[in-house]
Amino acid sequence: MYSLVTSRCINVFKPSFKFWPLLNYEYGKNISSKYLLRKVHKFSSADPTPAASFRLAIVGSGPAGFYTAYHMLKEHPSSLVDMYEALPIPFGLVRYGVAPDHPEVKNVQNRFDEVARDSRFTFIGNVKFSKELHIADLKSHYDAIVLSYGASQDKPLNIKNEHDSICNVFSARAFVGWYNGLPQHRDLRPDLTYSDSAIIIGQGNVALDIARILLTDVDELSKTDITEYALECLRKSRIRNVMLIGRRGPLQVSFTAKELREMMHLPNTRFLTDTELVKTELSANAELISQNRPLKRLMQILESGTSNTIGEKSWSLKFLRSPAEFITRDTSDPSRAKFIKAVKFHVNKLEGPPDNRIAVSTGIMEEIETSLVFKSVGYKSTPVEGVPFDEQKGLVPNVKGKVLDKNGNELPGFYVSGWLKRGPQGVISTTMYDAFETAEIIVSDIQQNKPMLSDTTDNYPKRGAEAIIPMLHERGIRTVSYDDWKKIEEKEFEVGRQKHKPREKYSRIEDVLGILDK
Repeated sequence: MYSLVTSRCINVFKPSFKFWPLLNYEYGKNISSKYLLRKVHKFSSADPTPAASFRLAIVGSGPAGFYTAYHMLKEHPSSLVDMYEALPIPFGLVRYGVAPDHPEVKNVQNRFDEVARDSRFTFIGNVKFSKELHIADLKSHYDAIVLSYGASQDKPLNIKNEHDSICNVFSARAFVGWYNGLPQHRDLRPDLTYSDSAIIIGQGNVALDIARILLTDVDELSKTDITEYALECLRKSRIRNVMLIGRRGPLQVSFTAKELREMMHLPNTRFLTDTELVKTELSANAELISQNRPLKRLMQILESGTSNTIGEKSWSLKFLRSPAEFITRDTSDPSRAKFIKAVKFHVNKLEGPPDNRIAVSTGIMEEIETSLVFKSVGYKSTPVEGVPFDEQKGLVPNVKGKVLDKNGNELPGFYVSGWLKRGPQGVISTTMYDAFETAEIIVSDIQQNKPMLSDTTDNYPKRGAEAIIPMLHERGIRTVSYDDWKKIEEKEFEVGRQKHKPREKYSRIEDVLGILDK
């Protein structure tokens, strides 16, 4: 789901050297001052006195959470940071969202490991926020709370039969979680044997990731940390043709140049698209394209890819189509009941100015047959009790990470970071910058002596995890520490070595916890 940080993303941080230490060396290979990227900030191991400590709870252990923790510990050394995670395993989308054939992106886990090893940091895993742990539990034991639990639900298509549990129709989030070992999607069971075609509704980086996984040689994937059960399924796959369908035109695709270039160079795979539409749109919007360097680079790759017509497999981009209905097969086989047969689409046309084109239906319908469908149109966050939430935007209302109440006033002690703050978009570097911004707002509020949690009702030092962990144990919840995670990880490395892979992920909670019982 996340993409490798590109040089243009890193350039955002050039004016501020303090942002560079947490960028991995691989991320900075297009920057001349590589030496600076190798200098990783070392945290102080000295424990601050309890009276001087600022207790911060972070909910969510993905990139947004870890980057916020990093910057707080760096910029406010007397901070004590406790991070709560629903799974026994940290790192969120870095572990479960990044494609297995992009290991360079996952190297950022090494930086997060340094954060977690700091004496001022505590990881508390296997705790389901808003079910086993609530805002009310945290408020009296912390000075502030940062919510960074991301976007865990899919945006709906709102089309006919979408909610009828049709076989072999999956969200992109679920499929990515499946091949990456996310426990909640361990038993997804996609059928890749029914025919040779698949449709992906959406034209973003996640859609390209799925297409690439479906079309990449399994022997190559077997060298990655993709799960073994996914490899077994992919070895039996008949999928040879993958179509990515979008409602607008070539200029409105959401993927990045790096991801597109990688797809264009996929071995034994040809690229198909509406070449005439591409040429027409590029010609009609030449001025707009020339003024936008990233778009220009993307369109150059797309245009050059139209000549790639050699390969036994294929992937294609089909434009100006909006899904209208899922159509199921008529079958006497009970196991194939409600199995996907085709998707019906509205054929669109583009209207509006060049920089704000919208798709409008022409009234023409088109039916495209397939045996496998992925919905890749984005994600949305969910609200938790006790925190304001904008249902329409799908995020917590905030200004630079400071949570606002329903009247637009600052809510003392409440902050937000990552997708919950800005919406589900951007690459890892975007999340880093976003998290640093939130941390700086917290530090600024501390320096200005702004009100924090419970400031008006008590003045005693907050105890943080020292109070919360015993409370969770009394509720029968088994917490997982960072040392516990390292034991689990070492077992993953051990099993991976046996299979000649970087690691073999454990994808069932009981198996993970079982390692700790041995």
